[in-house]
Amino acid sequence: QAGDEECMKIWKLLCDVSRREFKKVYDRLDVTVYECGESFYNDKIPAVVEEFDRAGKLSIEEGGAKCVFVEGYKFPLMLQKSDGGYGYDSTDMAALKHRLFTLKADRIIVITDYSQSDHFVLCNTAAKDIGWVNNGQRLQHIGFGTVNGEDGTRFKTRSGETVRLVDLLDEAVRRMEENLVARMKENKANITENEVHEVAEAIGYGAVKYFDLSRKPRSDYKFSYDDMLDTKGNTAVYLLYARARFESIMSKAKEQHGVDVEELVRNGEPLIITHPSERNLALEVSTFSDTIEETLDDLSPYHICDYVYAISIAASDFVTKCRVLDSPEMKSRLLL
Repeated sequence: QAGDEECMKIWKLLCDVSRREFKKVYDRLDVTVYECGESFYNDKIPAVVEEFDRAGKLSIEEGGAKCVFVEGYKFPLMLQKSDGGYGYDSTDMAALKHRLFTLKADRIIVITDYSQSDHFVLCNTAAKDIGWVNNGQRLQHIGFGTVNGEDGTRFKTRSGETVRLVDLLDEAVRRMEENLVARMKENKANITENEVHEVAEAIGYGAVKYFDLSRKPRSDYKFSYDDMLDTKGNTAVYLLYARARFESIMSKAKEQHGVDVEELVRNGEPLIITHPSERNLALEVSTFSDTIEETLDDLSPYHICDYVYAISIAASDFVTKCRVLDSPEMKSRLLL
């Protein structure tokens, strides 16, 4: 923070090393990051401290630390430490002001470990108290729980080290490759040997993401490769296989019967529902907008996961009980 030349040199080197490692994960998960690390806000902190001082909301505590007390909390936000340095409180308040006034955000969502919930309540309340939130902006925090191993303790390697996400992703792909090769030998996978790795990546990465997103954010959960890669139940693997099954039906409709679903949609083909399983699937589909609204409100992606899983179950039941191809109702059922 003081700008020491040697310290800055070392710090930049560490940042570059970190970025290279993070990029391995970002590339695997197709994540794009706009980086604004703590140092980005460093020169914005003094103005925040001065603003709280001018507003009469700054309390000088023992040793000279500059703090902001929020009603209902015994511990304050420390905007400047007694030695003149800045900490997380300082950075997070500067970041909050930057997002509200420079980026003009109308909704700010911060995602961290759930143990920091009180800290962000303090930050958000202090921002409201000083008048930063004056146009209906929403300040929200999502706290995520702990990922545990199957023994219920924090997920670690056999040697007791923290499991790196990149290694976890690679292991999911490796296991999926083994599974696909075994299925190919049993003639249960319609892919070539050259496609195995690409398909394993799609399924493996999807399985990891879905396994995490399908749980309530604040809840701790047990991580299990077997559960995550299960072809049955509420997993990405099951959903992807179900999707492939439905796509196969639509492809056969086009190739063998000359019926293109996209053309049916464009031509306004009517949807006729008569069978109970058709009705059940249509009802599940109709809850889409409610699911999205609920997710946007409480910021819990598991609602969407539950929706997609329910759709897959209803659709599988539908194609099992209702003949789609070469049936009198083929066009309507393909639309559904």
